[in-house]
Amino acid sequence: MLKPLGDRVLVEIIEEAEQKTAGGLYVPDTAKEKSQRGRVVAVGNGKMLDNGTRVALDVKAGDTVYFAKYGGTEVSLEGKNYSILSERDILAIVE
Repeated sequence: MLKPLGDRVLVEIIEEAEQKTAGGLYVPDTAKEKSQRGRVVAVGNGKMLDNGTRVALDVKAGDTVYFAKYGGTEVSLEGKNYSILSERDILAIVE
């Protein structure tokens, strides 16, 4: 598995269910926008400040989050899609 560094977070992308238009047509995978929702799999140690202390992250493994549309780097590992994001690219935690 991957271990994020610093203030980075590894998020497993949650694929949206089949989308259907108001007219009843199904939207193919190639026309769908990428999902902005995922489940946090692993987090880094936190951001290092100039004085040498670390700031803990606000998210933890298991949280479901929404993240910036074009944030992070996408990777595939063992057939699953992940995104490695900086904590600042995470917009909200689903409670």
